[in-house]
Amino acid sequence: MNNRIQIFDTTLRDGEQVPGCQLNREEKIEVAKELEKLGVDIIEAGFPISSPGDFASVKAIAEVITEATVCGLTRARKEDIDAAAEALKSARKPRIHTGIGASDVHIKHKFNSTREKIIEQAIWAVEYAKSYVEDVEFFAEDAGRADLPFLAQLTQAVIKAGATVVNLPDTTGYLLPHQMHQRISYLFEHVDNIHQATISMHNHNDLGLATANTIAGIQAGARQVEVTINGIGERAGNTSLEEVAMILNVHKDLGFTTGINPKYLYPISNLVSNLMGMPVQANKAVVGANAFAHSSGIHQDGFLKHAQNYEIMNPEDVGVPSSAILLTSRSGRAALRHRLQLLGFELEKSELDKLYTRFLLMADERKMIHDEDLKELVG
Repeated sequence: MNNRIQIFDTTLRDGEQVPGCQLNREEKIEVAKELEKLGVDIIEAGFPISSPGDFASVKAIAEVITEATVCGLTRARKEDIDAAAEALKSARKPRIHTGIGASDVHIKHKFNSTREKIIEQAIWAVEYAKSYVEDVEFFAEDAGRADLPFLAQLTQAVIKAGATVVNLPDTTGYLLPHQMHQRISYLFEHVDNIHQATISMHNHNDLGLATANTIAGIQAGARQVEVTINGIGERAGNTSLEEVAMILNVHKDLGFTTGINPKYLYPISNLVSNLMGMPVQANKAVVGANAFAHSSGIHQDGFLKHAQNYEIMNPEDVGVPSSAILLTSRSGRAALRHRLQLLGFELEKSELDKLYTRFLLMADERKMIHDEDLKELVG
């Protein structure tokens, strides 16, 4: 099986569903260009039928992206698919992403339908989208809670209808990693034509398991992952692009590769955060302000002796300028000496011991000690 993982970025569609985080057309084009530079394989540019502005943005992105596939989302409806096809006319590599609910909860309470009718509508939607573009992705919404034999039947039907990708979302972030692995493995064992399509993961983070579930899905055979920058998205968000990319990068023993150039991860994280006005939490993996920051004395001493004592990635590899030694009341003498040396102060051990006592008193009072504070201490 091919071990190249396709990166499907939905920052501009699912990520933009965060309340108050909508982007205008120019901002979307800017993000799309940076996503292409980052090396994503598919850019889900929006949901064309949802508004004139979103239609225009998808159309504009389709006109400027040259390497990545540009994708538009639709429901399993004629007007949705028509709108997506029109918006994607200029795309060099267009994809229509259509689908419908797969769980009994959705079938009964959202669509007031039956399993048989859902399969009929799914087949029709794929075949209709296929009349416009060759590359058609089908999403089985809430696949994480769907009946497995039915999900297998639905998957087989849409692949037979021409789906090139089948997306099996854990829409509510419900599954545990071992359950995700079991579900994807079940499909590979029970869907006769499954190797005629790419199986995709689209996991939400309601229980904080989106990244773990995505990796579990990859290990079970999925070869596309649907992710967002900074993990933004509906409710608790989506799987984080930077986390998946760096897990596969660090754990080379897994044997998977992507087209992501990690040195652009931190810059695009900042870009999306600034444009959407949505700060990245400080302890966010890979791109958070504290991801490469050390404040504990034990950690600082170990890091200064050998960075790999406490860092499994080089900050420069993901576009972070450098690691940081933060001075607080939990810092030790090694960190204090290091920062003083950077400022040009060389102290004997006895002088450092005296200064360290005063440093701790200041740190207890001011919480974070900056270079100006150190100059004040020494001065």
